[in-house]
Amino acid sequence: MSNLVEPRHEALAAVVGVIKNGRSLDVLLSAADARLTDERDRRFCRALAFGVLRHHRWLQAQVAALLERPLRNRDQDVSLLIELGIYQLACLSMPPHAAVGETVAVTRPLGKRWAAKVVNATLRRFQREGVVSELGIESPAIEYSLPDWLYAQIQLDWPEACSAVLAAQNARAPMLLRTNLKRSTTAELQARLAEIEVTSEPVADLPAALALEVPVAPARLPGFAEGCFSVQDGAAQLAAPLLALEPGQRVLDACAAPGGKTAHCLELADVEMVALDSDADRLARVDETLSRLGLSAQLISADAGNPQTWWDGKPFERILLDAPCSGTGVIRRHPDIKWLRRSTDPAQLAAGQRRLLAQLWPLLAPGGQLVYCTCSILKQENEAVIADFVQDQDDVTIQPLALPFGRALRYGWQILPGEGNCDGFYYACLRKD
Repeated sequence: MSNLVEPRHEALAAVVGVIKNGRSLDVLLSAADARLTDERDRRFCRALAFGVLRHHRWLQAQVAALLERPLRNRDQDVSLLIELGIYQLACLSMPPHAAVGETVAVTRPLGKRWAAKVVNATLRRFQREGVVSELGIESPAIEYSLPDWLYAQIQLDWPEACSAVLAAQNARAPMLLRTNLKRSTTAELQARLAEIEVTSEPVADLPAALALEVPVAPARLPGFAEGCFSVQDGAAQLAAPLLALEPGQRVLDACAAPGGKTAHCLELADVEMVALDSDADRLARVDETLSRLGLSAQLISADAGNPQTWWDGKPFERILLDAPCSGTGVIRRHPDIKWLRRSTDPAQLAAGQRRLLAQLWPLLAPGGQLVYCTCSILKQENEAVIADFVQDQDDVTIQPLALPFGRALRYGWQILPGEGNCDGFYYACLRKD
């Protein structure tokens, strides 16, 4: 296999793994990275996989319009390979002959030599005829590449902002660093980055943040091994400050993995931190993160919704509940979410979120605060959950919020994708009376 074919083949394998087999893109690309030895090939593979998954439904419609007859279900990999080729021709600045020729060559490792003529003819036809533009005009769900159910829900929840949200979900996400202020300052970190010609800028309203002009693998940046920074989106950097931490407080991060918010809490104040997660493997990542940053916490692998199995009876002054959710606010970073989620998921997730709130509330000391957050933009998982909780609980007051971007809701605060150049996030701050 040529060096040019290999990253395309790996990208196709990742896309097939998501669309056909329901696997995580992160896991698939990590495996591809291990097989690709050249960093340029890794970046190209990642760009192709992300691009096809971002625009899959639009690309699928283009393929359907170009083929004389549909391919069989068992040849979905060939259809997705054509999508890969169209994405290169329509969206990437590369010579068309290379995009077509090297994409056709991927049919060899597929073991489907018959497919070479089909892929070649379809891509050549796309070159001649161009985009079938009316497909997107007829259906925004196709134009922005979303399942019908998800498009309908976003349109229902955010009718005035829907187009902006959908465009932001398909945009490339910026890379933000959060300075570990126990070990550095943003100015010092920015100067160290400049020494290796990595351009960064401070971010208004996020005192520890630096935005990189071009993403770089974190381990290649100065200060990473010494724990001078973490990679964290701007919206996520708002969580720990909302807790208004004081030294010595007992704090619970109830769904802690991978540990970014746990670490931020410890960077802001010397608190007694308990980091909990039901996934032992993911909790190990929290341990690695804290060790690199020179921080420590009590780590417990347990179900936050079943406190009798892990709680020692001592109340917490602060609780952070970053509840498991649909992830619809971070689609620009994880485009596989579009194709892995199902229409029944939000209701099931909301039930789990209600359970977590109900079980954790008794662990909060009177006068204490619980910050509830998700990386979802669906009201069913956010404002509806908090509204029900506030109405059912007689010892809770919802605190007013004024964050630098997003919008106030009756219950909580919603940041939509792209606002403040951030991911989509929801916050609610609850005080126990």
